[in-house]
Amino acid sequence: MLSALEVVTTVVVGVMVGVEFAVAFVLNPILDALPGDSGQLGRAHGGRMLGAVMPVWYLASLALVAVWSFAGRHHHGTALVVTAGGLLLLSVLMSVLLLVPINNRGKTWTPENRPADWKEQMNRWDRLHHVRVAVIIAAFTLLVTALV
Repeated sequence: MLSALEVVTTVVVGVMVGVEFAVAFVLNPILDALPGDSGQLGRAHGGRMLGAVMPVWYLASLALVAVWSFAGRHHHGTALVVTAGGLLLLSVLMSVLLLVPINNRGKTWTPENRPADWKEQMNRWDRLHHVRVAVIIAAFTLLVTALV
């Protein structure tokens, strides 16, 4: 049973990392290169769509890691799993305190109502998101290492 939990947790966290990596290094650069207001409209739509899904995904990942930490507390690699859980908790705190407020504003913007500093706000979100991606990649790496 523990092996199944380890695999499911690693896959769930790994796919989340892949999505967040793609947003940071593929999707947003593509949107930013689009002409006119297309990029800003795409970011607003993405903010609404992913803003609804990602909180559940982050919390489910954190919960799975917590269960793995408890269920495997007497097994090899538990310290790695606990550390990964701490990093995932850090990513949730970063999200709630730093990224979500910007996203909540950005997902409502249109070319007609966006603030003058909207690009600066999106650049700040991107920088913070890059840090968050590094944190969740580290967590994922620890989970994979705990498996071997």
